[in-house]
Formats: sequence, C-alpha cells, structure tokens
Amino acid sequence: MDKLTEYSAIIRRILAEYVQLCNHRPNQDIETFLIVDEPNGHYIWMNLGWQKGDRITGMTVYIRLQNGKICIEEDWTENGIANDLVGAGINKEDIVLAFHEPKMRQYTDFAAAS
Repeated sequence: MDKLTEYSAIIRRILAEYVQLCNHRPNQDIETFLIVDEPNGHYIWMNLGWQKGDRITGMTVYIRLQNGKICIEEDWTENGIANDLVGAGINKEDIVLAFHEPKMRQYTDFAAAS
C-alpha cells in the first residue's frame, strides 16, 4: 500500500470514530457527519442542525492530502487531530498545520510546508 493510500485510510478511520462518538450525544437536533472526496484528498467532519433556535453549521476538522503531505486546514478538536494522526503512526514531518500562517509553521513540531 502506498503512503497516501495508507494516510487516507487512517484519516477516514479516525474521523469516522469521532463522528460516531458525536452522534451518540443527547442533542439529536445536530447531525455530525463525514464528507469524503477521496479522489481529490478532502476529508471534512461537519456539524449541521439546530440548537435553541439557532442554525448550527460548521466544520470541526478539514484535512486534505496535498503534495504528499497531510494538510490540516481546520481543527477544532480539544487535543488536536494531528496528535491522533501521529498516534496512528504518521510521521510529524508528513503533517502540516495549515491553519497556522506559513511563516509560523517552523515553530511547530510538524512540517513547515506542503
């Protein structure tokens, strides 16, 4: 299995586990789901619904595969989805925290560019 195929499977598995946990919460008016565009390398954990009369729409995590790296574009998890990816065996050098400004990425433990 090539690296990007393996990364795709790991990303899908981790995000699917989070989505499954979220869908077991008491508020059934908010749906949590995973959007996958595998041919183009896009993975989105999305929330949609209603809470106390307010419309809820939002991305919790957006990951894309780009130039052989995992680019985390959006991450609203408590511990950081990058840590889950590292825990699953992905090297930090293959993960870009793209939600940080490019000149600041050098100060993270992860890849500086995609």
